[in-house]
Amino acid sequence: MTFENKVVIVTGAAKGIGKAAAILFAKEGAKVAIVDTDAANGKKTRHRIVQEGGRALFIEADVSSSKDVNRTVAEVVSAWGRIDVLFNNAGVYARGDVVSFPEDAWNRIIQVNLTGVYLCSKAVIPVMQRGGGGVIVNTSSSVGLFAAGRGIAAYAASKGGVTFLTKAMANDHLQDNIRVNCICPGPTDTPLIRRSRPKEHLKAFIRSLPSGKLLKPVEIAKAVLFLASDDASAVTGVAFPVDMGQTAHL
Repeated sequence: MTFENKVVIVTGAAKGIGKAAAILFAKEGAKVAIVDTDAANGKKTRHRIVQEGGRALFIEADVSSSKDVNRTVAEVVSAWGRIDVLFNNAGVYARGDVVSFPEDAWNRIIQVNLTGVYLCSKAVIPVMQRGGGGVIVNTSSSVGLFAAGRGIAAYAASKGGVTFLTKAMANDHLQDNIRVNCICPGPTDTPLIRRSRPKEHLKAFIRSLPSGKLLKPVEIAKAVLFLASDDASAVTGVAFPVDMGQTAHL
């Protein structure tokens, strides 16, 4: 299996893309640390993996807290001795322009979506360096690559930051044998997007997409596994669209 005995951390793995990725990593032989603030659903993800014969542990943690992040990394290293892959996926979303958007909501989006990537990478990279290398995959967005749109100022700022933080880290740690890439998913059928808009607005949004449909979390997860695998051994510093043509559409 592609990730046999590799140790993988997936943040935001209780639901959506993170859950799909955690399950796929486990099916490919990885030991998976499921990290999320949602303990009920995080434990369900772990239970499913274990039921299917995989190896996983759940750690309740907030990626915007350096204390939580450092505790998480220490627990994973204590359990399994190393970290081979970090999938920085945890994210939050809210709509509004810079005038209407509350400051505390702005700060929360930046703290989780962008600072969370920084904190998790900061804690994991030294472990990877001691282990001879590793792979980091970050979740940006089509919004963080090209398609900003209206009413998503904070989210767009956070995901644009993830895209360019990815490129910076890839350059900084190339000599450490650590590859760093990000996926840029188009609109994906997750609880987050279902909560983000009234039902009729969401239907109209879906109709406006080039494909006329939302992506499935597993479709994004498969791209994550490719970037984390040895098949992508020459790929680093890349923002990889997985969007059914959204960013190619004018």
